Amino acid sequence: MKTSELAYTGTYTAWSREGIVSEVKQQMKTSRFEHVLRVEQCAVRLAEKYGASAEACSLAALLHDYAKEHDVEEMKGIILREGMDPELVHFGSEIMHGPVGAYYAEKKFGITDEEILNAIRQHTIGGIEMSLIGKIIFVADYIEAGRTFKGVEEARELAGKNLDEAAYYKIEKTIIHLVKKEVPIYPGTIYVYNSWIQRKAGK
Repeated sequence: MKTSELAYTGTYTAWSREGIVSEVKQQMKTSRFEHVLRVEQCAVRLAEKYGASAEACSLAALLHDYAKEHDVEEMKGIILREGMDPELVHFGSEIMHGPVGAYYAEKKFGITDEEILNAIRQHTIGGIEMSLIGKIIFVADYIEAGRTFKGVEEARELAGKNLDEAAYYKIEKTIIHLVKKEVPIYPGTIYVYNSWIQRKAGK
């Protein structure tokens, strides 16, 4: 299915896809907006393959980076005011924009479906527990057609066979990348990794 042919039914939001696309476009630079559209395309394909709602995946994909370029101090204020993990404010937009994006998805776009909100919330670091939609957005953000990093083809192959394996691949490679960069790692990222590695080991 082409994303441009996707008509929202009103199940998740009163907004049309066209309205959301227009609003999202205003929030970010062109290169990021194009990334968002590619994530949506990938997410809808994965939804069709794995039996998820294409509409829900489209919504989560379009909004996953909604807050990415928002003012950092504004994001910190939302996190503290809304009772989110205060540790988030120490890790910049890269980590904050997921939870803050979920906040906007609910408050601005009227989305109350927890699977969609969690998919947006978790798309950067993953989650200890992730729904099908959550895994799709998490993986689609990693393997969309514009990604060219070493290992992306392996990730794409995994995504075509098993979403859990693709999600674990992203979690593992992200940890390795951060360690090599010698930067602090948000504790939630470690918790997610520990949970997935224990599950992989059958514990």
